[in-house]
Amino acid sequence: MVTGQGEGIIGEGKWLLLKTIKEKGSLMAASKELNISYRKAWGDIRKTEQLLGIPLLDKTRGGKDGGASNLTKEGMLFVEVFENAKNKVANAVQVAGLELQQLLENAK
Repeated sequence: MVTGQGEGIIGEGKWLLLKTIKEKGSLMAASKELNISYRKAWGDIRKTEQLLGIPLLDKTRGGKDGGASNLTKEGMLFVEVFENAKNKVANAVQVAGLELQQLLENAK
């Protein structure tokens, strides 16, 4: 997904980051799970939020019990919509591959 200026808003990496935050309940835990720096993960989230104009995370700063990051309602919807689009594309590619295979077999 890109802006009108061709700048990337979200792709596989940011989607996976958001999905992992949802699963782990923490930006720090998600960044460790995905082996990316916390700084990069937080920068990616902030940039995406700015480009979309919506908050994706609801953060609680750390303390003795540590912090937490949860997806906002919009963040959850964004993950779901991206995942649905990703699945539709994968299915379309699979169908196109089968059609191509059938065409090649019929051309023999």
